[in-house]
Amino acid sequence: MGGKNTIFALILIVLVGLSIFIFDLVSFVFNPLTVFLGNVVLPIILATIVYYLLRPVLRLLESLKIPRIWGILILFIAVIGLVTLLVFLIFPFLKTQSIRFVENFPEDFRILVNNITVWLQGSMFSEYYATVEEDFNEMIQDLPAQIGVFFQDTFTRVASGVTSIIGAITSFILAIVTVPFIVFYLLKDGEKLPQYVLRLLPPRMREETADVFQSIDKQISSYIQGQLLVSAAIGVMVFIGFSIIQMPYALLLGSIAMVTSVVPYLGPIIAITPAVIIALVMSPWMLLKLAAVWTVVQLVEGKFISPQIMGKTLHIHPITIIFVLVTSGALFGVAGVILGIPGYAIVKVIVTHFFHLFKMRYNRYEPVVDNHYEYVSKTNKVE
Repeated sequence: MGGKNTIFALILIVLVGLSIFIFDLVSFVFNPLTVFLGNVVLPIILATIVYYLLRPVLRLLESLKIPRIWGILILFIAVIGLVTLLVFLIFPFLKTQSIRFVENFPEDFRILVNNITVWLQGSMFSEYYATVEEDFNEMIQDLPAQIGVFFQDTFTRVASGVTSIIGAITSFILAIVTVPFIVFYLLKDGEKLPQYVLRLLPPRMREETADVFQSIDKQISSYIQGQLLVSAAIGVMVFIGFSIIQMPYALLLGSIAMVTSVVPYLGPIIAITPAVIIALVMSPWMLLKLAAVWTVVQLVEGKFISPQIMGKTLHIHPITIIFVLVTSGALFGVAGVILGIPGYAIVKVIVTHFFHLFKMRYNRYEPVVDNHYEYVSKTNKVE
């Protein structure tokens, strides 16, 4: 446990601790940087997502001998046309179903509570339920008043923080406005960006860094394209299945399933919850039909769609995904839940690469010359 390596490690830990302590004392110096990053991160993330979705199409257009600038112009026109089509054809139906769902949900929830109460009174749990029925009824009676107090407090907080809300809305609008410009330059020069960065590095680091860039690009591209395609497929299948069994709000529930499916494992649970409540209010037969449709959707997605689209690109264990989602959600909220998995994939690529270089440097079974590691390519040939 002794020696120079241990002393070096202990000194390094002390220096890291001192650095964190000092930066905490002078954190106000970094406030402008925090504001800058807060305004820049959202448009960059949105533009990156759009870039990875449009890049394969742009490459296809270039393979057809269409110049890159004209290809970008064609893509922008196509995207504008698609968004316009969705707004005029789908949004009115979605708006109507959303309004009906919000208006009917309190009554549906009351019916659900009554049905559960009747079932509990006639089940094996009737004696236990009789002991808590009074408190439960009291809670149900006080629920409208509590909801009113909640909305009143929320309105008070919103009114007091109206300046912050206006600032947030303004930042979001500016982010949406700037996204097309960032996407244009990413499509135009995005593939040249890694070369610009590599030129800033020492020559002996460029090859390894280029491998890291390629791995990160592959991870992000596969995740964004695959996850959005899978989510769209799930939304369409849920809409078709709910329409077949005549589930109310089929379009709205399909849209919710499509949006929430972006989050692995946790998304489907969120998506199925409102559908289960509606089915319980309608009849047990509707609940069985809902279970059948959802089972078919999950089987088709898990056995056919995801393996074909996503493959095994990320190589992340499901337990790891759950821990990453919970941790990133607790740290960064909704943004952390959405971006936690691709962020983890990027960190994993970097750490794995540097760990490989570390083993090559210090493993006595690796070929070394003059106490420096030699670069070993993927074909296991020493270069």
